[in-house]
Amino acid sequence: MKSLQILSENIRISINAIRSNSLRTVLTVIIIAFGIMALVGILTAIDAIKGSIRSEFASLGANSFSIVNRKESFSLNSNDATWYKHINYYEAQSFKERYQFPARVSVYIWGTGRATVRYQSEKTNPNISILGSDENYLSMNGKNLSKGRNFTPIELQNGRQVVILGYNVANKLFPEKTAIDEMVRIGSASFKVIGVLEQQGSSFGSAGDNSCILPITGVRQYFPRPNMNYTLQVEPVNPEMQKAAINEAEGIFRIIRKVAPGKESNFGIETSDALSSTFINSLGKVTLATTLIGVITLFGAAIGLMNIMLVSVTERTREIGIRKAIGANARVIRQQFLWEAVIIGQLGGLLGIILGILMGNIVSLFTGGDFIIPWIWILGGVFLCFCVSIASGIFPAMKASRLDPIIALRYE
Repeated sequence: MKSLQILSENIRISINAIRSNSLRTVLTVIIIAFGIMALVGILTAIDAIKGSIRSEFASLGANSFSIVNRKESFSLNSNDATWYKHINYYEAQSFKERYQFPARVSVYIWGTGRATVRYQSEKTNPNISILGSDENYLSMNGKNLSKGRNFTPIELQNGRQVVILGYNVANKLFPEKTAIDEMVRIGSASFKVIGVLEQQGSSFGSAGDNSCILPITGVRQYFPRPNMNYTLQVEPVNPEMQKAAINEAEGIFRIIRKVAPGKESNFGIETSDALSSTFINSLGKVTLATTLIGVITLFGAAIGLMNIMLVSVTERTREIGIRKAIGANARVIRQQFLWEAVIIGQLGGLLGIILGILMGNIVSLFTGGDFIIPWIWILGGVFLCFCVSIASGIFPAMKASRLDPIIALRYE
């Protein structure tokens, strides 16, 4: 009971001391809060980005994989680059026809990212992305139609001039009526609108709602360029058969591209899981840099807090002498100043955590992620603030507890 009374009395004295030096306390709290805000805020934002990446690639199908062109590579023993030819239309279509594994196959190609779509007097900004695809692209990439329908095999085969509009494009051109069966102009050609995508927002590697999807033949005809590079996406019916599906796909495509036995494949195979892991791992350096920034800021805050506590000890030397004269021992005095440092540290930590969560979730809004409460980083922030407080307060507290009461009472 007596120890609780001493504890409550020390806390009360610490709070009164903090109030009496409000300006210095506020400045120190802000410094600590800034360090915790940087740490919690950016780490929360990174968690939000990671969640967005996982969600984006999950929509591609956890067991899907893509056949893509390999990039140029340089040999360590030579200055010459090894060039891998692009996957052309005939190779992509040949693979789709010859691949008999129980799986769905989609062929698509990037057209442009600077198109303007027009309808009568209305037009979009010149930032619309054009993609050419087949009938399997929408379902394999988690894209749903809010209105209309998908491409038909006849439209794909005959190269009909039809288009599926992104959500923002349709809202811009047709704010008060349905876009279905209307004619829009993209570049130099007119296309009939057969569908409108559901709103999905912007995401990594995707144009989001500012996009239009044409049949592959439409992109080939109206957005041609040298070395057009097609991507093949494969999704096995049975997720457990992904490895077998990859081996089968690699074997068939090696035959199509006439890769000799024993030679390295001149194309790459990427799984959606591997791609998401690559993106997430690339954030590791950002996490490390953020942690270092937060630690450096907290180190500065620790120095500031220690300075305040030393000044407080000097200003209250006579008070310390009086308390010792009426019976307070060194342990009680030491606890008083330690509690003062801990309270200041936790106030800074609380403010920093609140600001960090807000900052991190503002970033999450822009990445299309969910609201996140990073409990691990919150607990880590509280622990860091406690450590900073103890480290900053221990020396001033020891100094105060060792003061001679006679000398302290004579201090002016």
